[in-house]
Amino acid sequence: MRFIVVDGLDAAGKDTHALLIKRRYEKKGEKVIIRSHPSTDNMFGYQAKKALLEGGKLSKTKASIFFALDVFYSLINYYGKADTVIFVRYLCGIAYLPRSMVKKLYTVCSKIFPTSNYMFFLDVDPDEALRRVEDEREETEIFENKKDLIKVKKKALSMVEDWHRIDTTQPIPQARKEIEDILEKEDRANGFIKRERPDKLETANEQKRKKKIVAESEA
Repeated sequence: MRFIVVDGLDAAGKDTHALLIKRRYEKKGEKVIIRSHPSTDNMFGYQAKKALLEGGKLSKTKASIFFALDVFYSLINYYGKADTVIFVRYLCGIAYLPRSMVKKLYTVCSKIFPTSNYMFFLDVDPDEALRRVEDEREETEIFENKKDLIKVKKKALSMVEDWHRIDTTQPIPQARKEIEDILEKEDRANGFIKRERPDKLETANEQKRKKKIVAESEA
């Protein structure tokens, strides 16, 4: 199974790029599952989303707790159930907690919960993120303000040093190309793309030579 994580800042295009990845592998005939958190099919996801739309310090704590339970629900019910499983918003949820907890908690969680070589952090300039939020959303969440975006970005970057970091301030086609190049590379490295044996590979010149011999024999 291929386990892909698409995480990152608010309004970085996580769901958009997860869907593009899903289509890529479905075209290859694979079964693909996307779990986008907070999800809508269980109480934990519902409560996490509800808390994110409320105000106050208590709501931030509630959102973090229910978000973690929602992710755990997805792991129990969907991890390993398809050729490719994509989690949108995963371990970077830790970045919304107090700074003193972030690094230690991430270290523990990354040892307990599944990780892979297919972990993407989508980065976006906070000003661009705010512009997208204002243009595209009817309701804003409690962390969707410039001060929190800057703080969360700083904490998240301290955790994802070994992830694939993609700048999604750039247009979608450019970011998509970067992601697909990485997917291709990782698929080869992890054995999802079988390499032909050297004795079966033919150069362009060899193919031309064979065609010439066939043409001469038929003349």
